[in-house]
Amino acid sequence: MEVILYISALVAAIAFLVLCISIGATLFSLKGILKSIAGTAAGIEKQMEGITRETTHLLEKTNTLAADITEKSEKLNTVVDAVKNIGVSINNLNNSINKITDSISKEVDKNEEKIAQVVQWSNVVMDIAERWKQRKAQQDVIEAVDERKKK
Repeated sequence: MEVILYISALVAAIAFLVLCISIGATLFSLKGILKSIAGTAAGIEKQMEGITRETTHLLEKTNTLAADITEKSEKLNTVVDAVKNIGVSINNLNNSINKITDSISKEVDKNEEKIAQVVQWSNVVMDIAERWKQRKAQQDVIEAVDERKKK
């Protein structure tokens, strides 16, 4: 019975040794995996530094571009306001011209008979002036003929 006790202690010791060797082998494998993970993490960290640097550079460019767009937008707003004011001025001018045209049209309609009379009288006056010129020309011709006869 004592031998069984020694054999069982020996089996337990061997089992413990196998267990320790298995745990050691597992830990050794885990050490390799952890080194690989550490290397991957270091690579990712370097990549993240590059990404961070590029992101910072891109953000600076974006901020510069946004400031430039804001400045140009403000300048464009003044141009848009100026064009809007020109449009309002032209609209006001058109309204004024329409009012004047309507007023003249109403006055012409109102004074149509008077205008017709003025046109008739002006034709009569022009006719009289033409006749007077013709008579004056005839008198000048007669006077010229009389002067030649006298000579």
